[in-house]
Amino acid sequence: MPTLVLLAFAGFLAQLVDGALGMGYGVTSTSLLLIAGLSPAAASASVHFAKIGTALASGLAHWRFGNVDWRLVGRLGVPGAAGALLGALLLSRLSTAAAAPLMAGLLIAIGAFILVRYAVRPPRLSTARTCPHGRRFLAPLGLLGGFVDATGGGGWGPVSTASLLIAGRTAPRTVIGSVNTSELLVTVAAGLGFLVGLGVAGIDWPAVVALLGGGMLAAPLAAWLVTRLPAAVLGAAVGGLIVLTNARTVFASAGVDGAPRLVLYLVLAAAWLVLLGMAVRRMRATRRAAAATQPVAVSRADGLDDREAVADAQKP
Repeated sequence: MPTLVLLAFAGFLAQLVDGALGMGYGVTSTSLLLIAGLSPAAASASVHFAKIGTALASGLAHWRFGNVDWRLVGRLGVPGAAGALLGALLLSRLSTAAAAPLMAGLLIAIGAFILVRYAVRPPRLSTARTCPHGRRFLAPLGLLGGFVDATGGGGWGPVSTASLLIAGRTAPRTVIGSVNTSELLVTVAAGLGFLVGLGVAGIDWPAVVALLGGGMLAAPLAAWLVTRLPAAVLGAAVGGLIVLTNARTVFASAGVDGAPRLVLYLVLAAAWLVLLGMAVRRMRATRRAAAATQPVAVSRADGLDDREAVADAQKP
C-alpha cells in the first residue's frame, strides 16, 4: 500500500509537470517502476496504460482553456501512433538499450539550446494559435516521437514539444496543449502494441491504477497553469527539464554512479535554476517597463483633455 500511495503521488507530480511543460510524465513514472523492479518492457507498458487516462483528462482540460490546435493534433498524433505501435512491438521482443544513450545525448543538446536561448536571449515568440507546419515536417516528427516514447517509456514530449518550440512559429501554450492532446493517440497505439507483445500478464495493473489516479487529479491544474506562465519562462523550464530527465540515461551508459552522479545532477540543477531565474527577471523587467510607460500615456491624455476643457470654457 505505501508503494501505491507513493506512485499515486508521483503520478500527480509527473502529470502536473507534463501538462504544464509538455513532457515529463513517462520518463518520471518509468524510472520509478524500474527502481521498483519491473522490466523495461513491463514498466513502459504500465506507464502507457496509465497515460491513456491522464492524456484524455489533460487533452480535455487543455481544450477547455483554449490551448489546442486540432489540425496539429491530427498531423502529429497519427504518425506518432504508428511510431509508438512499432516501438512497442520491438521493445516487447528485443532491447533498444544501445540506442538509448545516443537519443538521450541528442535530447540533452536540444534541451540545452532551448534553455540558453530562452533564458539568455529570448527569441521573438510567436502568438499564433494555429501551427503553420505541414505534414512534411510534422509526420516524421510524430513518427520519431512515438517510437522514442514507446521504447523508452517516455519521450513524446521531449521530441515533439522541443522541436516545435525550436521552430518558434507557434505559441508555446498551443504547442504544449496540442502535444499533450495528441499523446492520447500515441499511448493508445503503444498500449495495443504492448498487449500484443506482452499480453495482459506483463502489465502491473495496481501501478497503472495508482499512476492514473494521481495523474488525472493534476491534469486540470496543469492545463490552467500553462495559460498563466509567460512563454519565455515556459521555454526555459522545458529546456532544463529535457536536460535533467535525459541525463540519467547518459550517466548510466557512461558508468557514472554514486556520489559523482549526485554532484553532476546538482550542478545541472543549479545551472537550470540560475538560467530560469534569468528568464523570470527578464520577464519582470519587461512587465515593469510596460507598466511604467502606461501611466505616462494616461497622464498625457488627461492633460490634453484638461487643456481642451479650459479652451472650451474660455470660448464666448
